[in-house]
Amino acid sequence: MSHVQSDGGGEGRDSGALSPSAVLPGLDEEQLGLLRRVGREWGRVSAPEAWHRALPVDSDLGRFPSPAEIQPVGWGRLVSVSPLGGRPPAPGEAAGELPPGRLGRFGYHVRRVVLGAALKSTAIAQERMRKLVALPVLSADALSSVAYGPEAMLAVLVLGGAAGLACSVPIAATIAFLMLAVGVSYRQTIRAYPYGGGSYIVASDNLGRVPGLIAAAGLMTDYILTVAVSIASGVAAITSAVPSLATDAVPIGVGVIALLLAGNLRGIRQAGALFAAPTYAFIIAVFALVTVGLVDAAGRGFHPTAAPHLNATESVGVLLVTRAFASGATAMTGIEAISNAVPAFKPVEWRNARTTLTWMIGLLIALFAGTIAMVRLDGVVPGTQETVLSQLAHHSFGSGPLYALTQAATAAVLLLAANTAYNDFPRVLFLLARDRHAPQLFLRLGDRLAFSNGIILLTIAATLVYVAFNGTTASLIPLYAVGVFLAFTLSQAGMVVHWWRLRDRHWRKSLFFNATGALLSAVVFLTAGLTKFTEGAWVAVLAVGLFLVVTMRIRHHYET
Repeated sequence: MSHVQSDGGGEGRDSGALSPSAVLPGLDEEQLGLLRRVGREWGRVSAPEAWHRALPVDSDLGRFPSPAEIQPVGWGRLVSVSPLGGRPPAPGEAAGELPPGRLGRFGYHVRRVVLGAALKSTAIAQERMRKLVALPVLSADALSSVAYGPEAMLAVLVLGGAAGLACSVPIAATIAFLMLAVGVSYRQTIRAYPYGGGSYIVASDNLGRVPGLIAAAGLMTDYILTVAVSIASGVAAITSAVPSLATDAVPIGVGVIALLLAGNLRGIRQAGALFAAPTYAFIIAVFALVTVGLVDAAGRGFHPTAAPHLNATESVGVLLVTRAFASGATAMTGIEAISNAVPAFKPVEWRNARTTLTWMIGLLIALFAGTIAMVRLDGVVPGTQETVLSQLAHHSFGSGPLYALTQAATAAVLLLAANTAYNDFPRVLFLLARDRHAPQLFLRLGDRLAFSNGIILLTIAATLVYVAFNGTTASLIPLYAVGVFLAFTLSQAGMVVHWWRLRDRHWRKSLFFNATGALLSAVVFLTAGLTKFTEGAWVAVLAVGLFLVVTMRIRHHYET
């Protein structure tokens, strides 16, 4: 409407360029009449200073900066302009200039070397992931759990001797069905929450504030343990191939966590490019291992190799089976990561997220089932000196280059699987801070458009947990399942309420899928909590309780 102006006499008059109907075609007479009334009112008050009184704003804001004062800077993401009505910035005040002092300049240059050049805020549109990058980045946690989930299950079953190991196949089949059910459930979540539907958002929207915070507590606990467990398992893969490094497990793990910190502070896209290759290498290595093993088994008619003689220390009963089931279910950790990170995908975000989730679930079930099948056919039992996957690689490839490549890929993907937590932990903190349940500093983006404060907090917490448990996977596993399945249960229960309220097209099918996921997740949560409470699960339960208290106090502080 810039071509229509008032002559000050009360009637909106054409300035000689275009009429209102020509500028905005398709308007009816009522809408054109409304525009003419706006023109008349503006003309009535267009005398000098009269428009100040007509507008419902404080007009005394001073002058806008001149174009000469608005200049892009070398490193800053924001352009510095003079305040309206104020002076231009003094030398040294503009964004991106070197900080004063020798120490400040040194720190500035270190940041640039480690993190790279700061990105402008408009670059956030480009900091998105394609499906081929999102699959390894967001699925590394879930897929790499094949390296320790089956072993955790077998470590419990071996206590029952040969009879206990015989239960591995039906338990693994149940876990595979659980993977499928929860995966399908999260496909419904992505459809209902196309802009990101993690457990915290879903539970808060549908169940209330406290269930939402409990779900967030479970997620945060899971992400911290994801880093610790993935690093511990990765270091175990290294020490299986090079036993002389066993005494240096803790320093190696801490060094890898530091590497993850630096990589993620550089931003989403850079981290994705760095961490994609090891995940694909691991997928190829495990498929090759299973294929070679199945071909070898076919040559002997698929008759299982006799396992070493085992002395049973426990009877095979409900308690042993449920403990093994809870331990093996840790192979499902990381399934939620994609639904929580939908905004990190390139458009169309929700469609790309659902496709990536489907591929992840298919690969996870295939890798998990293949590993269990090879354990059964090769007669492998868990030991203290060598991981189960290392033993399978020895059976399929011997001790040559293929074995070394398999162990290297396993170690790399386990060490980098923690990157899934680095993608999602800061996002959950951002959501909590937005709702005033966490300090506002977690709302800020760093130089590379990553939530740097959340990344740093995750690094500190995971390092403390890893060092406290001496980098031992077996000690960390009991803490693991409680948090993740608590979040699964509340998220899927929230989706049941969501579909019941909405009742749109296909709501019954969606409700059935989510109800199935909620029920099965609740069974695993209760099983893990009860059977592993004294083994360390109480720590996770205590952490959830403390988290709830702290977040409620922070909310009270902001409200006050």
